Amino acid sequence: MEVRAHRDAVPFTSTDGSTIRSLLDLAVAPVAHHSLAEATLPPGGRTDRHHHRLAEEMYYLLEGEALMEIDGEERVVVPGDAVLIPPGARHQITNTGIGHLTFLCTCSPPWTAEDTYLD
Repeated sequence: MEVRAHRDAVPFTSTDGSTIRSLLDLAVAPVAHHSLAEATLPPGGRTDRHHHRLAEEMYYLLEGEALMEIDGEERVVVPGDAVLIPPGARHQITNTGIGHLTFLCTCSPPWTAEDTYLD
């Protein structure tokens, strides 16, 4: 059984200013088919627009309000919304709220830096 506590996940800040907590991925657990991380963006923050050639990604909003853009299509997302990002889709999420934006990210196959391409 593999259990990782949120409090034990060491956060890091990515180049776009988002704080990432890797909960279950290739670096910290014996995962085979997917990964799980928590991302937080400050007010006005946004991820770098990017895509993954192999990974299908999903976001699940926990806190805040954001504008989600996938291949030029935009939609407001709020807590409780789940977003599917197909492999190859260029995407970016922007915190449009007054507080922090927090969401879970899953990737299948597991996230790797080598499969992340900045646009």
